[in-house]
Formats: sequence, structure tokens, C-alpha cells
Amino acid sequence: MIAVVLLSVALIAGMCALAYILAVYALPFVLGVQAARFAYATGSGLIGAGLVGLLVGATAYGLLLFAFASLHSPILRLIMALVFAVPAAIAGYALVHGVTREAVPSEVWRQVFCIIGGSFVGVSALLRLAASSTRPQT
Repeated sequence: MIAVVLLSVALIAGMCALAYILAVYALPFVLGVQAARFAYATGSGLIGAGLVGLLVGATAYGLLLFAFASLHSPILRLIMALVFAVPAAIAGYALVHGVTREAVPSEVWRQVFCIIGGSFVGVSALLRLAASSTRPQT
């Protein structure tokens, strides 16, 4: 019985970590999912659609990272950062709203938690983008 409870806690923690990662990388993830859906609808099969989605998501993240690192204008860098961070903040808001829908009875406090969670995920996405673009090349 104790093993089942511990396994449940570990699985819930893993799902929360996965949901957080997917929220941070919301834009490349959604682009990859949409490309996979399009590939599947055109007859590529499950494996082909999965490969297309993975390739498109990785390419989208790489292009965003390259564009952010190569731009020198602060305004253009801010625009690229917002293109990456705003979908992440929206996904973080939706994630917290889904988790707290039944747990928090007050609508005001639920909105407060959702805004804090969305802001946290958006700032985390900005920090990951900035950290990835400033790594020294080896």
C-alpha cells in the first residue's frame, strides 16, 4: 500500500514537471503538434507524423534561439522574447487554472494563483531563452 502511494506521488510529480516543461516551450510544442497533425492528415502514418512534429518543434526552437542570439537591436530582441514568452505565459495560466479549478473555491483567489503561475512560467521561458542564447560555444 505504501509503495502505491509513493509511486502515485512520484508519477504526479513527474506529470507536473512535464506540464511545466511543455508550458515553457509552448510555441515550439504547438508548432510541432500542428505539423504532426497536418502530416498525419495527409497520410504519413503515426511514426511519420511523430517524426515530422519532432523535427518541426526542434527547428522552431532552434530558429527562435538563433534569431534571438543574432539580433543586436534591443527592440527586435524584445519582440522575439515576447513571441517566445507570451504563449508560455498563457499556457502556464491555463495549466494553473486547470489544476486549481476544483481545489480553490474562490474565483478571485483562483485568478490570483493563475496570474502568478502564468507570470512564473513566462519569466521562466524568458530566462531559458536568454540563458540558451548566451552559452559559450565549444
